[in-house]
Amino acid sequence: MAVPPQLRALLHAVNELLRKRRYHAALAMLKGFRNGAVYGAKIRAPHALVMTFLFRSGSLQEKLRAILQATYTHSRNLACFVFTYKGLCALQAHMQGETYQVHSFLAAFIGGLLVFGENNNINSQINMYLLSRLLFALCRLGVEKGYIPEPRWDPFPLFTGLVWGLVLWLFEYHRPTLQPSLQSSMTYLYQDSNVWHDISDFLLYNKSLPSK
Repeated sequence: MAVPPQLRALLHAVNELLRKRRYHAALAMLKGFRNGAVYGAKIRAPHALVMTFLFRSGSLQEKLRAILQATYTHSRNLACFVFTYKGLCALQAHMQGETYQVHSFLAAFIGGLLVFGENNNINSQINMYLLSRLLFALCRLGVEKGYIPEPRWDPFPLFTGLVWGLVLWLFEYHRPTLQPSLQSSMTYLYQDSNVWHDISDFLLYNKSLPSK
């Protein structure tokens, strides 16, 4: 089907605008907002779907509403953060005439306070996800820069043992300190597996089906 001349002219004008370097910073903010929204939805929707139907009680409508709300919140927050971060980086570079490493930290620090500063389940999960990778990266950077001696043996097995030992100790004896979603997962694995009545809730189901 032929494209109408008016639409062809509009697309040409838009593409010409997108190629102009003078608008690059502003357009990068808009595309960053778009990418943040798309990536947030892609990451959160499947996770919320699985976790909601595995561990959340309530009607189908309530579960679907929870999935949509979690997906929207994650998508919106990530989009807003990328938009804010890129905008603040561009502003600092414009004001100082060039880009410095501290610009990235300051822009992300302010964006993080504004967007991810509210203490809720979604933001908590995102921040803890980043924290684990941040600690790994800082350790690698410390070794790379010579601040931390390079280990003579692979420390990963010891790290793994400490992580699992501590998390199970916390689950067994200080459970409220763990994040609710982690509590739910570990309850399913380690607590629910202690209880059964017959073959149905031993092998087929986690818990006995309610009698009619």
